[in-house]
Amino acid sequence: QVQLRESGGGSVQAGGSMRLSCVASGPYVSIGWFRQAPAREREAAAVVTKNGNLEYGHFVEGRFTISKDSVRNTVDLQMNALRPEDTAMYYCGAAEWDYRLNFRGYKYWGQGTQVTVTP
Repeated sequence: QVQLRESGGGSVQAGGSMRLSCVASGPYVSIGWFRQAPAREREAAAVVTKNGNLEYGHFVEGRFTISKDSVRNTVDLQMNALRPEDTAMYYCGAAEWDYRLNFRGYKYWGQGTQVTVTP
């Protein structure tokens, strides 16, 4: 059983930065950050794959950086140059297989943290 606890989030003006952190416990293969805006499908922002590769969603465009600390069991998402369209609930997700950016394969989810970017 994997447990995930997110922190960070809040409100920021467009162009600003925000850092999200996830503490993970339990065995997993891949882990990452995902987001879901109202009336939209969940999508991957960034993941750390089984081999330690970092993969990013198409919308990131070099603005986000994911990092994993295996000693502290944390996965952080540094978000820069935020845009109003980045407004969403952000979730930490973990999977038992290497599903990479495919959110449908992720079985474990945190409760989410709201990120709001104002114009």
